[in-house]
Amino acid sequence: MTLTEELRVADAAGKKQGWRGWAALVVLMLPVLLVSVDNTVLSFALPAIARDLAPSSAEQLWIIDAYPLVLAGLLVTMGSLGDRFGRRRMLLIGATGFAAVSALAAFAPTAGLLIAARAAMGVFGAMLMPSTLSLLRSIFTDRDQRRLAIAVWASMFSAGAALGPIVGGILLEHFTWGSVFLMAVPVLVPLLVLAPFLVPESRDPRPGAIDPVSIVLSMAAMVPVVYAIKEAAVHGFGPVPIVFALVGIAFGWVFVRRQLRARTPMLDMRLFRRGTFSGALLVNLLSVVSLVGFLYFVTQHLQLIIGMSPLEAGLALVPGLALMIVAGLCVVPISRRVSARIVVPAALSLSATGYVLIALSKDANSVGTLIAAFALLGVGIGAAETVSNELVLASAPPAKAGAASAVSETAYELGAVLGTAVLGGILTALYRGGIQIPSGVPNGAADAARETLAGAVTAAEQLPAEIGAALADAAAHAFDAGVGVTSLIGAGLVVCAGVIAATTLKGSRSPQADH
Repeated sequence: MTLTEELRVADAAGKKQGWRGWAALVVLMLPVLLVSVDNTVLSFALPAIARDLAPSSAEQLWIIDAYPLVLAGLLVTMGSLGDRFGRRRMLLIGATGFAAVSALAAFAPTAGLLIAARAAMGVFGAMLMPSTLSLLRSIFTDRDQRRLAIAVWASMFSAGAALGPIVGGILLEHFTWGSVFLMAVPVLVPLLVLAPFLVPESRDPRPGAIDPVSIVLSMAAMVPVVYAIKEAAVHGFGPVPIVFALVGIAFGWVFVRRQLRARTPMLDMRLFRRGTFSGALLVNLLSVVSLVGFLYFVTQHLQLIIGMSPLEAGLALVPGLALMIVAGLCVVPISRRVSARIVVPAALSLSATGYVLIALSKDANSVGTLIAAFALLGVGIGAAETVSNELVLASAPPAKAGAASAVSETAYELGAVLGTAVLGGILTALYRGGIQIPSGVPNGAADAARETLAGAVTAAEQLPAEIGAALADAAAHAFDAGVGVTSLIGAGLVVCAGVIAATTLKGSRSPQADH
């Protein structure tokens, strides 16, 4: 049976779900909510972590990126294993491990141990995320119900991002930064209790044999490429990132060749021949890059330059995050009637406008400008992510939902890595090249100020008032100058995503028609 025939059979067999299906959706949203809260909270906790553990600029990026790097390397593997051994089973194993390792991360005494804990969280997170989306594919076989369920799924990422600053701000106001990791325990315990009763098990009825070689190749392809991007962002293009990139590309080529020749591949490469599937993945990737890159610099600006508390900074972003949720839900009825090649570019044009607003802003300390820009960004990303995620999942047969979901999640997590590594790395490089250390600043303080904005603020607080104020002003000026350039790059990425959507997303109502 061809891929198109499988999709037609699946859609023809669609049956509407009752209350039990929607109750299962609520349970499956718990890990989604947790991961999105974790990502946002970590951005807000980063200044406190930087002050407490004193990480270098590279370690600071690794604290954020260790989790999505490991996650991205394992998502395809875990998604395929979920198809074989049971997606609910993988979900429960991942939830147990994620909660346990999060508790350990909360008490990490050094930056190195925190990075290690974040990497371990990535292992279990790779079991969680493909399972949630693939289980939705097996639960909601009716296309209209599935579209709404995926809109809720996508909105939970936004809801978590909206809730994260509030909850994180309260926690950071009263407790240490470790409290943001302990949130995983109360969120995942209800999942472990309710999922066995409400979420039906599902798996591929005709799974192929486990292919250890493909598992190793998938990791060997992903990890070096992402590491190369990170190294290039922090240290510039040199022999090390080039070698790692070439190694990753070589392993990726071998992986693809093996999948094309295998009778039962770990990842069905036929999916990538469909313009809708590949185009939706690229839209997801670039959208997440732009969102995470924006959050990376705006959270630092609000706390370290304007001087807001974590809670105040979180509240400033809530309007944009709330609009992201609303846009994700409101686009559902629109996408039933209007082609995705029109809806997605139109939405992303708003996101690009938000970035341009930051780049052209004359008042760097205007909280209103930041709120308005993030609102525009959120509306566009919320709508585009809902439509593109549904198209990715609708383009795969139900039996391969885990693998397809894993590919979608890989694009999401790789986008999170690139958002920090590329946009964050460019901003770091511009900051380092642009900061002018005032006279009278000791060498140690000057070195700390050149590393990161947090280092400059901490050093300024320890210097005499006049010199400290001059150093803080110099750091703020260099950072905001870098934000202006980075914002234009972010706008360019969003425009690229819109062009891809306009040329590849042939429609939203019938992915089977796209060959």
